[in-house]
Amino acid sequence: GGWLVDRAGRKLSLLLCTAPFVVGFAVITAAQNVWMLLGGRLLTGLACGIASLVAPVYISEISYPAVRGLLGSCVQLMVVTGILLAYLAGWVLEWRWLAVLGCAPASFMLLLMCYMPETPRFLLTRQRHQEAMAAMHFLWGSEQVQEEAPAGAERQGFRLAQLRHPGIYKPFIIGVSLMAFQQLSGINAVMFYAETIFEKAKFKDSSLASVIVGIIQVLFTALAALIMDRAGRRLLLTLSGVVLVFSASAFGAYFRLMQGGPGNSSHVQLLSPLSVEPASASVGLAWLAVGSVSLFIAGFAVGWGPIPWLLMSEI
Repeated sequence: GGWLVDRAGRKLSLLLCTAPFVVGFAVITAAQNVWMLLGGRLLTGLACGIASLVAPVYISEISYPAVRGLLGSCVQLMVVTGILLAYLAGWVLEWRWLAVLGCAPASFMLLLMCYMPETPRFLLTRQRHQEAMAAMHFLWGSEQVQEEAPAGAERQGFRLAQLRHPGIYKPFIIGVSLMAFQQLSGINAVMFYAETIFEKAKFKDSSLASVIVGIIQVLFTALAALIMDRAGRRLLLTLSGVVLVFSASAFGAYFRLMQGGPGNSSHVQLLSPLSVEPASASVGLAWLAVGSVSLFIAGFAVGWGPIPWLLMSEI
């Protein structure tokens, strides 16, 4: 993805990643065995990885600095909106139809990106000044250069020897660390297994609880987008980290309370019937699970969800 975005450009990279999206979902739709499912998932995962890299860069380079935080946060906002829509669609659609539905966004992106310009910054690094002026006029209504990139910067490519320079290795370490900590926070495990978590918590309607979690994530990601440029990235990351630690501790306490009785297997304790505990205590613990997970999602959405993607393109 990194090589593609520097060589082919931001626009072409986004156009190219639509092909594995559509083909991957088509393979999943027509899957007759597990290998076809894995192949389709591999293609969609490849496309998702490229789009996750290119989209924040494209948005950052076509945005005014005053609204860059707001627009940069839209990447994560659209991700969590997609997760929420998947939860809702999962109520009424069979998995093959979900795969068919997944082809629609990629098809719309292919159609709409054909009418979008390349970013002015990329065009300037290629010495294509006329096209850069036209792109700026299309995007901003003027030909004022916002941030002129160093001439030939992207043509030179990346070399390991460049890591000796502070201007290279510091942003590199910061960017990689931010993305690593984002993934190690456990957000994917919580989102992918939200319904299973609530089933283990003996919550009556685990599907509804999953939708509630999705709604919370969308709302707090939207809130982060609105306050990003005023509050600053560092403050929101710190606040988000504190909330994640507190909520994860509360969630761990829930599972510790659930396995509190005598027994050698926590798995058996989680699957034990409701009659083992008083009804009021069971309901209270179920709400502790939902509350802690919801707080975890809200804390992640405010900081560690959108900000690493934005900072990757800013630094």
